[in-house]
Amino acid sequence: FDEPNEATKLEDLNYYQKLYYHKLGTPQSEDSLIYERPDQKEWGFSGQVTEDGNYLIITVFLGTDPKNLVFYKNLQDPDSPVVELINEFDASYSFIGNDQSVFWFRTDLDAPRSRVIAIDTNHPDQAQWQEVIPQADETLEGVSLLNNQFVADYLKDAHSSIKIFDLDGSFVREVELPGIGSVGGFNGLRYDTETFYSYTSFTTPATIYRYDMVSGESTIFRQPQVDFNPDDYETKQVFYPSKDGTQVPMFITHKKGLQLDSNNPTYLYGYGGFNISITPNFSISNLVWMEMGGVYAVANLRGGGEYGEDWHQSGTKLNKQNVFDDFIAAAEWLIGAQYTSPQKLAIAGGSNGGLLVGACMTQRPDLFGAALPAVGVLDMLRFHKFTIGWAWCSDYGSPDNPEEFKALYAYSPLHNLKPGTAYPPTLITTADHDDRVVPAHSFKFAAALQEAHEGEQPVLIRIETKAGHGAGKPTSKIIEEIADKWAFLVRRLEVEV
Repeated sequence: FDEPNEATKLEDLNYYQKLYYHKLGTPQSEDSLIYERPDQKEWGFSGQVTEDGNYLIITVFLGTDPKNLVFYKNLQDPDSPVVELINEFDASYSFIGNDQSVFWFRTDLDAPRSRVIAIDTNHPDQAQWQEVIPQADETLEGVSLLNNQFVADYLKDAHSSIKIFDLDGSFVREVELPGIGSVGGFNGLRYDTETFYSYTSFTTPATIYRYDMVSGESTIFRQPQVDFNPDDYETKQVFYPSKDGTQVPMFITHKKGLQLDSNNPTYLYGYGGFNISITPNFSISNLVWMEMGGVYAVANLRGGGEYGEDWHQSGTKLNKQNVFDDFIAAAEWLIGAQYTSPQKLAIAGGSNGGLLVGACMTQRPDLFGAALPAVGVLDMLRFHKFTIGWAWCSDYGSPDNPEEFKALYAYSPLHNLKPGTAYPPTLITTADHDDRVVPAHSFKFAAALQEAHEGEQPVLIRIETKAGHGAGKPTSKIIEEIADKWAFLVRRLEVEV
């Protein structure tokens, strides 16, 4: 981007991205401009060089829309033009690697759960594209190239499954994982015969494994030491019906021996947007909650990427209410299964998840004992007017579109607060330098909620200083915020500690 204006940096819209080449050890002012499109102010760019060093791959994206373009430049000829290989926003294309002029991509074109295709740049017409790995029942999240084979990262009901294929698409083996959890890694060069991956679950700290691509054996490389016994806890996955009958998965983790007496303090987390999959992950802070006897539940809502692009689209724009229905149904299921009661149930989410919490607490204030919307998008009629907010229209729709405005207005948390309503105890969190979701969302919602709320239950806002949307926050600030969050819930849900 161009250098921001200090006075308006939290209000200026993020337009006109450019792609530069930077040489380490030199000042940024000496960077070389590689590509720009002044005629396309909303386009964003990312660049990567192929392993053989012959091509620069330019991925062109439009806000947060998963659909993208792919251009490339021949680096062996400095005067070569940028070639528009894929020039329509018709699907998602993620570059995997190449064999000379043949490029491999993961794409959801004609495959909502994604597949692998090959494009020969000498014959780039779509009719000449070759399918290498067809769409499976699971969702293909990523592919890497190792040992001259494809390593495919699948999601099966929101947990990882890793499969290896030869370059012709022939199945080789499935990697044996320690359990139901999330896997990351499997990076390296095309002919590497070993790689590393991390495995984590709700009760397993992230452990790094060395993987032999030839023998298929995994060995522990690094295992963190955490002072707790994972055997004291259990995780189960349930499937519950949403309002329209759609089956939605949910993970539930707690100490073994839990009594289903409707009296367990329960923390229900969700996100449901932007094609992002919420998978099992270890968290010390969540462990603290469970050590106190709490239940930790994660609902895999529509709008996410757990079941591919169809699942994502069923929770966007005019379908956004499905996400809130899924979350409300999760709460009702937990109550019906006697895990908890409305007085003992807290809901939480951040960013788009903050919108989720805000919408659900305004639609069903009777259902929750506490609400924690963090750095949330809460004004759905003006979100597109600040910083990068315009880029979210691919998921939310645009307030400038009459039909989408009607849908946005129907659930916008700020605009659906009703005076004289008893809302649940609420702790809103934000930061004064959040330039992703500007803190004005939280400021306005807190003020309007305090005005509309009836009763003695608290409505609080916690504003972190010298911090942003969350990334890069110092450990000390994270600890302070988590301590305040658990203290709030211990008090409001009457947790015995």
